[in-house]
Amino acid sequence: MDATKVLGKTLVASPERQLEADSDMEIVRRVQAGDVAAFDQLILKYRERVYGIIYNMTSNREDAADLAQDSFIKAFQSIHRFGGQSSFFTWLYRIAVNSTLTHLRKGRIRSFFSLERINSDEPVSREIIDALTDTTGADRDTFVHELQEKLNDALQKLSIKHRTVVTLFEIDGLSHQEIAEVMDCSVGTVRSRLHYAKQLLQAELQPYTRK
Repeated sequence: MDATKVLGKTLVASPERQLEADSDMEIVRRVQAGDVAAFDQLILKYRERVYGIIYNMTSNREDAADLAQDSFIKAFQSIHRFGGQSSFFTWLYRIAVNSTLTHLRKGRIRSFFSLERINSDEPVSREIIDALTDTTGADRDTFVHELQEKLNDALQKLSIKHRTVVTLFEIDGLSHQEIAEVMDCSVGTVRSRLHYAKQLLQAELQPYTRK
């Protein structure tokens, strides 16, 4: 496996995700009907996931906490305009991502993609580490650290939108369609951005990959 496989997985929405969307919509309708307290269920359900995606974009825990709270406030204030054209999950993520993109542009904050944020128990993640390193023992730790720095340097050459697509796909596990809805772009644009990022990573990480 080479570096191109870093962005090689394709995820699709599951039937369980649809059931989740239907359940959320029931809660949304209750909130829209005046049951304000019902919104707490959505906060409890999604606060960790929203915080996680924002943290992966900002690498700052305090900023992530503030932006996550702000995202839920914006969602609550706008919930009467939510008509169910997409899932609540997607709509909320769009609010969180847009708020974070605005924050990053204003602050020009560097965001870092960490190998440690990938679930190392997943086969695809384990393959990434194994394929990109040829060393073992103490040398392996040094090598992975160097790879981490090289990967972050490579990602800083991407636009914020390209880095966001990589984060949503690799870290949060969203499908191409879900990312398109969150980013308000076409699936083709999502694939194009991932392809561009993949090519950059392949070029930048080539010295660290198996021949």
